[in-house]
Amino acid sequence: MLSNMNPLSNVPTGELYTLQLPSKMESITLVENLIEEIADKFHISEDTFANMMTCLSEAVINAIVHGNKLAPDKTVIVNADVEEKRTIWSITDEGDGFDYNNLPDPTIAENLENLTGRGVFIIKHLADQCVFNAKGNEVELHFKI
Repeated sequence: MLSNMNPLSNVPTGELYTLQLPSKMESITLVENLIEEIADKFHISEDTFANMMTCLSEAVINAIVHGNKLAPDKTVIVNADVEEKRTIWSITDEGDGFDYNNLPDPTIAENLENLTGRGVFIIKHLADQCVFNAKGNEVELHFKI
């Protein structure tokens, strides 16, 4: 017997947001504004909001500075897919990527006083899930909301 059920009826549908940012530090304000808008609209807890703000700021700054080397002709793309119980952010730059599996540990004594090198460590600890693409120029951050 054939069913008239829509095969996609059980697929959750969310809201999608996209920013295309020039590779300059001022762009971080647009990301912060989007995070605030989403947090207000979806009643995201203060803890999750703080974690999202920290992680996305770090990821976008890394994309602008390390990925795109502050090149004004290069873009950072930020996507947010927000559903009832989770949000997935992706941050993509136009850079060559990096080896995210072989970063120095910022918690060992020889690295404690370094001024850089903590961003990915922080992101991995504050996001519920952190996934890099193979090239290392895109990161996907998952948060339960």
